Amino acid sequence: MKVVEYLEKSSTTTFSYEIIPPLRGGTAQKIFNLVEVLMPFDPPFIDVTSRAAEVYYEDSYHSTQIRRVRRKRPGTLGLCAAIKNRFNVETVPHLLCHGFTKEETEDALIELNYLGINNVLAVTGDDTEREKNRYEKRNKNKFANELVEQIVALNSGLYLENLEDSYPTDFCIGVGGYPELHEDSPDFETDTHYLAQKVNAGADYIVTQMFFDNSNFIHFVERVRKAGIDIPIIPGLKILSSKSHLKLLPERFHVTIPDDLVSQVKNSDPKDVKSIGVKWALNQCQELLEMKVPCIHFYIMQSAKSVLKVVSEFK
Repeated sequence: MKVVEYLEKSSTTTFSYEIIPPLRGGTAQKIFNLVEVLMPFDPPFIDVTSRAAEVYYEDSYHSTQIRRVRRKRPGTLGLCAAIKNRFNVETVPHLLCHGFTKEETEDALIELNYLGINNVLAVTGDDTEREKNRYEKRNKNKFANELVEQIVALNSGLYLENLEDSYPTDFCIGVGGYPELHEDSPDFETDTHYLAQKVNAGADYIVTQMFFDNSNFIHFVERVRKAGIDIPIIPGLKILSSKSHLKLLPERFHVTIPDDLVSQVKNSDPKDVKSIGVKWALNQCQELLEMKVPCIHFYIMQSAKSVLKVVSEFK
C-alpha cells in the first residue's frame, strides 16, 4: 500500500519510523531486532535512509577512468526488501540526488519496482566538496524537484533510454519539508518556493525535518497551505537522549532546541536526560494528536527504547 493510502484510510494518527542501514561489514540482524520491537505498534511504514556523503568517485593521474569508491552504509534497497518480506510492513527507501547519476537512480527505481516497493522519499542529500568541485558534468539530478520529475517520468513509462517492453512504475513520492528553514534558503518565502517546486513536480506527501518546538511546525503548515500546497504533511520528531545532542543536532540538522529543554538537560544528571527527552516528546505528541496530524514520524538512530516509551502512551 502507498503511504498516502495509509494516511487517507486511517481514522487516527499513526506512528512511523526512520532507521539507518548498518555500517559496511556490519550485520543487518541489529536492524531486524530494532524493527521487531516496533512491530507491535503497527507502523504503517518504515523509512530506510541512504548516505550520499559516503559515496564518491575518484579519478587517477594515470587513467582517464573514474573509480567508484564503495559506500560505508550499503544495502538500503536490499534492507528495505528484507524488512518488507520479513515483517510484512511497507518500507520507504530514501533516494538521493548527490552521489548518484540519473542512470544509477533509474536502476535503483527499477530494482525497487521488481521488489514490489512502491514508496520512495526523494531528497537532495549532502553534497561533498569532491562532488561539487570535480564531477559537475556527471549526469545527475541537482535538486530534489528534478529527482521527483525523474520518478514521475518512470511512472509514465518514460525511461532515460528507449527500452523495449518498458512499463510504467507506480511510485508514491515523499519529499522533505523544513519547519525552521532549510540551511540553503535565505528566507521562508524562498524555502516555500522550493517546496512548491517539488510538489508541482509530482510529490505526493511531505515529511518534515525534526523539530522540538511545535509552534515551528504550526507556522510551517500555515505558510505552505497559504501558498497552495495541499498534500499531506507528516511531522518528524527526534527524542533527545544525551547531553551531546544539544550540540550535535543543531550542527548536523540545523534545528533549534528550545531554551527550556536546553536548560533542563544541562542542569540534569546524565542518567536523567533520556527521561527528560521522553517527557518533552510526549508533550509534543499530545499536541500534535490534538491537531489531528495524519502521522507522526520518529527519527531513530540505534535504539528504539525512548520512542517506544512515547508511542506506548498513545497505543
